[in-house]
Amino acid sequence: VETLITASQGADSTEATAKPKRSFYAARDLYKYRHQYPNFKDIRYQNDLSNLRFYKNKIPFKPDGVYIEEVLNKWKGDYEKLEHNHTYIQWLFPLREQGLNFYAKELTTYEIEEFKKTKEAIRRFILAYRMMLEFFGIKLIDKTGNVARALNWQERFQHLNESQHNYLRITRILKSLGELGYESFKSPLVKFILHEALVENTIPNIKQSALEYFVYTIRDRRERRKLLRFAQKHYTPSENFIWGPPRKEDAEGSKAPKMPAPPVPSPNSQTSMLKKSKDSKTSSSAAPLSSKTAEEKKAAPEEPGAVTDRPCAEPSSTAARPGDAEDGNAVNSNSPPEETTSDPTEKTESASPPEKDDEGENHNKDCGSSGNTGSQDEVLFQ
Repeated sequence: VETLITASQGADSTEATAKPKRSFYAARDLYKYRHQYPNFKDIRYQNDLSNLRFYKNKIPFKPDGVYIEEVLNKWKGDYEKLEHNHTYIQWLFPLREQGLNFYAKELTTYEIEEFKKTKEAIRRFILAYRMMLEFFGIKLIDKTGNVARALNWQERFQHLNESQHNYLRITRILKSLGELGYESFKSPLVKFILHEALVENTIPNIKQSALEYFVYTIRDRRERRKLLRFAQKHYTPSENFIWGPPRKEDAEGSKAPKMPAPPVPSPNSQTSMLKKSKDSKTSSSAAPLSSKTAEEKKAAPEEPGAVTDRPCAEPSSTAARPGDAEDGNAVNSNSPPEETTSDPTEKTESASPPEKDDEGENHNKDCGSSGNTGSQDEVLFQ
């Protein structure tokens, strides 16, 4: 999935005049993150706690062999190193999914619990966050996660606007904040980025990634909607805003018309009903036989190969519309596979296979009811 993310996060700069399209792949990935983690079997006690041990300065990150204290003290402000080294980001901001730096280990729920109880690990984690914010031209200004422009913002914003692989890093950072107890830090950062992109126009190329990825890392639906409303207010051209919430007139126009009342039966139809009742009397003698066969069929054991709990089919690109039910307008799911980058180790987002749903609770739960696949698709991305 990580290889699918780069293209859409940089697509806005190349198609500035075209109406943007929602990414089905992005919606699936972020839905998994918000609802379905972990994306792999979480074996609580077989994890070697390598992420925690790295943050306790007991082991270096691989493959570089550098300890966390050296990263925080010597790499801070070295923008060339932070830009061109692509193996540290998975260690600084671990996730419960495998990136393409296979030396970095996935977090487990047990490791997260231990990490949150370890003061030195949390202290270094916040220092790492500050370091990366400064690299982007942003500074953390208080303990609630509020951010502002750093002193070097002009130079760094120009770089951020042009160096779009860093949008992947921001997505990873946001996800990791949520995993390690700093969910509340996400909204201030995303709001700041949206303001700079849409109002100040200092980093216009980031707006597609901010709306497609950054907003949807936030687990609280109310917070997401606040951000989407802010973005909708400032997005230009306004008719190209496709992330919702839907316009009031659109929502009213989409209401289904009332079903017409059933027709009043005429005398002729009553005659035909009487005729049918007579016919049913003549055929009643056959009823015991047919009901007996039906009961025999019910009592008969199922075929050895019969499947009772069928797995839900993968939502098709035309049927599944991530975001319809949750945060707004319809999604164009025919967009091409997302995000390719020349640097494989940097692709942050989920490595789970595409047959798992992305935006939601577990796949079987979403697809538990049979028959009405349309409603399943709506529920899938709520």
